[in-house]
Amino acid sequence: MATFITIGYGDRAGYDQTDPALRNAAHEHDAALRERGIIMGTVGHPFQVRNHDGTEVVTQEGPFLQSALPIAGFAIIEADSIEEATELVSQTPCAVAHGLVEVWPLQTTP
Repeated sequence: MATFITIGYGDRAGYDQTDPALRNAAHEHDAALRERGIIMGTVGHPFQVRNHDGTEVVTQEGPFLQSALPIAGFAIIEADSIEEATELVSQTPCAVAHGLVEVWPLQTTP
């Protein structure tokens, strides 16, 4: 099994223009993924942490990442392949409600 980090992007306008039945099905799909053990959640307010040269911890409110759509949530997925991970996220709210989901293979270091 490989581990994938997913980032869901979407906004209220895209969500609201999606057929309610499709949105409900997407939320049911999320519930099934959680039952499978996938860790997922929506995002809160971010802040940045820096500690350049290990001399001083500095924090700053706000996101560092920028995109045309706001970040809506994250998930950690265990799947046999990127194709399986893609299939798993293709029916989530961000994917079907005029947003998108990025799938990042997590490469662990020894």
